[in-house]
Amino acid sequence: MPDLLIECIPNFSEARRPEVVEAILSSIVAVPGVCVLDRHSDLDHNRTVITYIGHPSAVAEAAFRSISKASQLIDLNQHTGQHPRIGATDVVPFVPISGVTMQECIELARNLGQRVANELNIPVYLYEEAATRPDRQNLENIRRGEYETLKEEIGTNPTRTPDFGPSQLGPAGATVIGARQPLIAYNIYLSTDDVTIADQIARAVRNSSGGLRFVKAMGVLVEGRAQVSMNLTNYRQTPIARVVEMVRREATRYGVSIHHSELVGLIPQEALFQAATWYLQLDGFELAQVLELRLADSLKSLTEEKIPIEAHRFLDELARGNPTPGGGSASAYAGAMAAGLVAMVARLTIGKKKYANVENQMWPIIDQAEVLRTELTEAVQKDAEAFDAILAANRLPKITAEQQTARLQAIEQATIHAAEVPLHVARNAVSIMELALRVSRIGNLNAISDVGTAAMLAIAAIKGAGLNIRTNLKSLQDPSPHESIFLELNKLEEYAAKMENSMGQILKERSGLSLPL
Repeated sequence: MPDLLIECIPNFSEARRPEVVEAILSSIVAVPGVCVLDRHSDLDHNRTVITYIGHPSAVAEAAFRSISKASQLIDLNQHTGQHPRIGATDVVPFVPISGVTMQECIELARNLGQRVANELNIPVYLYEEAATRPDRQNLENIRRGEYETLKEEIGTNPTRTPDFGPSQLGPAGATVIGARQPLIAYNIYLSTDDVTIADQIARAVRNSSGGLRFVKAMGVLVEGRAQVSMNLTNYRQTPIARVVEMVRREATRYGVSIHHSELVGLIPQEALFQAATWYLQLDGFELAQVLELRLADSLKSLTEEKIPIEAHRFLDELARGNPTPGGGSASAYAGAMAAGLVAMVARLTIGKKKYANVENQMWPIIDQAEVLRTELTEAVQKDAEAFDAILAANRLPKITAEQQTARLQAIEQATIHAAEVPLHVARNAVSIMELALRVSRIGNLNAISDVGTAAMLAIAAIKGAGLNIRTNLKSLQDPSPHESIFLELNKLEEYAAKMENSMGQILKERSGLSLPL
């Protein structure tokens, strides 16, 4: 199984036009690194649910492309169906599977929401774990009144203002994006076509009207038969067998029975084991008694090799006897680590009751830190390439006067560029220091040493970049035309020194720590 794996289960408001469903599906499978596990289309609901997994970045890209494709092909003004909906792409949940935390899924949802709003001009609401308000954790609250009501209220009712995007609906409607735990979409068909009975049973079993915890339910008519359509949001707390038996008993009150049931999408095997254990009354059952699971564990132990942890490739390259990568790349690398630590401390602050009042300040810090981390990581390679360009210029022929002139010009241009790259590193490192100061003042106190480390790494990045800038520019025959670079560098270093002093004061005030000299 890959180290990082996320499941995405987008719901689209279309099932009756196969060519539309295929086009949306194609937009997903076209993204490398994505694997579609399941698709389910219901004609009565006029809704398609696609389940796929992959690396977080690939999953998010596939989600964006599918939302874009659905917005082009589905017009909510023409849509009808049994299932509530507010958008062409109605809901997009992210579920952590392997090596990924719920916090990372929340960030993925937020980033996708911003992108959908900015590039597709579609209103976006965040729900479940990614919700920005308690009343938006529940999907039903966001979908109240469906597309038609939201279209009237989104621009006039402040409670319906989207988290991202315009306060008006186009034909594609709005999209709800979030992060949640695994959910079981489970429908029970009754031996009647009287949908009012399904409504009564749904009311009895769902949590919102006094029924079972972690159960959402509604009554609908599907294929001429009354159906209790349910979402089980925590199968560990409310097992599927308990839900089935409550529906069965409620149905008996009305003189009907369960005809059959169905799954929409996938179900964790643990939920099936729970049901089997309950119905068979296997009170002492253990998973190790399942033949296939025991076999899989045995085969894994036979084939699994102990792979030693290797040092980062960059560090190996840095230690070799080559001139690149060198100090400039190392400075950028230090800055990238500083950005990573700032993002880490901000993430450790989010979700903690003690810091609930500053949570909204942490999200933009995370976003900015990640942008800086990306740019500084890219600068590691850019700095090496810049110095390689100086070496290449020095190797140019210099036999004729023209060649000598061209060579000197090439050296000068390459040298100036080799100074511009670390200057950009220094600017970014200063920005990291600013973020580190903000986090150190209000962030999680348990991680105060981490943000202090981030500040020290940022200072190292600034000083290392400055040393490379001065070395490169002073190698020029006439560095005076580039005096502005020296002036900017001096200002950056002075500003960084002031922030370093401020960081020392904050550390002392909040934790009694002091920065090393």
